[in-house]
Amino acid sequence: MSQKITLQDIFIYPIKSLGGIRLDSWIVEEKGFKYDRRWMLVDENGQFLSQRKHPSLVFLKVELGENSLQVFDSKNSQNQIEISLEEVGSDKLSVTVWDDEMEARSVSSEADNWFSDYLGFPVRLVKMPESTKRKVDSKYAVNSESVSFADGMPYLLISQASLDDLNSRLDEPISMNRFRPNLVFSGMTPFQEDQFVKMTVGEVEFQGIKLCARCVMITINQETGEKGKEPLKTLATYRQQGHKILFGQNVVALNSGKVKVGDTVTVH
Repeated sequence: MSQKITLQDIFIYPIKSLGGIRLDSWIVEEKGFKYDRRWMLVDENGQFLSQRKHPSLVFLKVELGENSLQVFDSKNSQNQIEISLEEVGSDKLSVTVWDDEMEARSVSSEADNWFSDYLGFPVRLVKMPESTKRKVDSKYAVNSESVSFADGMPYLLISQASLDDLNSRLDEPISMNRFRPNLVFSGMTPFQEDQFVKMTVGEVEFQGIKLCARCVMITINQETGEKGKEPLKTLATYRQQGHKILFGQNVVALNSGKVKVGDTVTVH
């Protein structure tokens, strides 16, 4: 019987390092899924904030409304804010994600104040305008793609089988949300996605670029905010190459279109 690979899950993370949203179908764009990591929190110097240094961000969950994002504190659901999907403020800011500097737009003083109150120090919420072209590293780009505020690549693919394999080695199983994928495939053998070069999902062709090197962020429990040694400790025993621990593959989209959960995945 031939293998049938399907798209099991679609995830977007509208505000970098905050909670993700699972969708049944969604729109594929060059920079990443529509609305994926188009917003970001920055400090007074324009540096991006992440759970690596601010694990309390795990408690900020995001829901997608018709015209807005709803952000709420999962420890106090009354503490929430609504952010328009389209509106931006008048301020243009230079912001930094790792080694990349780019132009962003302020969102609102209300959002700045809400997130500053939550974190306990001054921050700003910014949005990436369509006019900002943050280029994927030329070593990895296929068609000179641009990327959102993601760490470096527009899409991350992981198979359910790879997580199942990892969980079989752990004392306590972990959830896929530790790894923040965009696409989860089912019907595969563990780490089969490592070998994928080109694949078609729904209307869209994707190309595998490189395996994803993982950092301490995957050791943060997305429900409690607690940091531990796992799963990095276990992954290091069988997924380490050089100084990198690898889990998942970064991919780019070769065209725009729509994908939906249940789509058959054709590997070329």
